[in-house]
Amino acid sequence: MDIKPADVAARAIVKSIEIREECAGQRIDNFLLTCLKGVPKSHVYRILRTGEVRLNGGRIRAHHRLCVGDVLRIPPLRLPSSEQDVAPVALIRRQLESRILYEDSELMVLNKPSGMAVHGGSGLSYGLIEGLRQIRPHARFLELVHRLDKETSGCLLIAKKSSVLRTLHELFHTHRVEKRYLALLCGDWGRDKAMIDAPLQKNVLQSGERKVKVSPQGKSAQTEFIRLDRFAAATLVEARPTSGRTHQIRVHARHMGHPIAGDKRYGDEKINRTLRQRGLVRLFLHASEIAFEHPKTHERLISTAVLDQELQDFLARMTR
Repeated sequence: MDIKPADVAARAIVKSIEIREECAGQRIDNFLLTCLKGVPKSHVYRILRTGEVRLNGGRIRAHHRLCVGDVLRIPPLRLPSSEQDVAPVALIRRQLESRILYEDSELMVLNKPSGMAVHGGSGLSYGLIEGLRQIRPHARFLELVHRLDKETSGCLLIAKKSSVLRTLHELFHTHRVEKRYLALLCGDWGRDKAMIDAPLQKNVLQSGERKVKVSPQGKSAQTEFIRLDRFAAATLVEARPTSGRTHQIRVHARHMGHPIAGDKRYGDEKINRTLRQRGLVRLFLHASEIAFEHPKTHERLISTAVLDQELQDFLARMTR
């Protein structure tokens, strides 16, 4: 259901919405950002944080997912006099439309650009999912199935129905989605392949930054690394995570003693500085392939994203 924020503000009343089937499964912040078009994201997150938004009479966190029959209370809202921090639709269309790898009535696979967060918030005016909703204003449901780090490019899965979102989440939970990444490791990794089985523990710093480390107290995580090519000061590998922990490939690569090239959080700053001088200005991590059983047809769907041209050009300049 679409809400016209101006109407809500003008009447200065509390608005109650009963969640329908087509909206079930969405995160509450995504739902609000979609239906309260024109309200600044900072304001949406503030009314969630302060408890002005209520779900079934209680306070709720931004990441909570809606269910059919939930009753959502939205307080009176006042729109700014002019739009703030809204990216032009034409710009978003140029960034995203040409990167759609597969699409049907149920889902979409998109080759996410490096440098674009999958979701707005935390100081970002918009993310990939908000951008998709802007260029598809009539879509009744668009929701991220999983996430990629801001600096990671490649295959990202979007659900177009709540039932599809639930099915795909189950496939991820039961390890029936295969993901492959291309990564450039710093240094000469001397093995053909290795399975890294190292539990990961996530910490959130006071700044809000997420930091992950290998720890016996962490959650189980496994990544297989397969060497594809060797260079004088780096090794190109394919990474196959069998679990989906935050920053998993990046932390496991560092755990091996060979962090991913261009990794500002878990990498080697001295090496990264040298790589920047050679032209690598981003994290060299690319989600090259995703494969799973289609929720409706039950056929195996494989989507492949070619390595970004800037990364191909960088590899071409590497010495062996």
